[in-house]
Amino acid sequence: MTEETVDLDRRRGMAAQKATELRRLLTEVAADQEALRLRQERLEAQFVAAPSVTWLDAAEKARYLLTLFASTLAAQEPRRQTLIANVLDDFARLSREAAERHDSQ
Repeated sequence: MTEETVDLDRRRGMAAQKATELRRLLTEVAADQEALRLRQERLEAQFVAAPSVTWLDAAEKARYLLTLFASTLAAQEPRRQTLIANVLDDFARLSREAAERHDSQ
C-alpha cells in the first residue's frame, strides 16, 4: 500500500471529466432544489396557519403568491408581466409609506 492518493480526474479523458463534473453539479442542484422546496413548505404552512393581522402581512402573502405565479407559463405574457411588476412595486411603495408613517408616530 502507498501513502499517495490517486487523482482519478487526471486519469480520465476530457469527456469523462466533463461527465463527472456534470453529475456532481446535478447532484448539488437537486439538493438545493429539495432544500428550497422544504423552506417553501414551511413558509406556506406559516402563511396558512393564521390569518393576516395587518395589511402589510396580507401584502407579504400576496407578494409571495404573485412571485410564484410570475414563474408560471400563464404569467409570461408581456401584459401580465407588466401587471405583476406594477403590483409588486405598489406593495413595496405602500409598505414603505406605511412603515414611515408608523415610525413618525
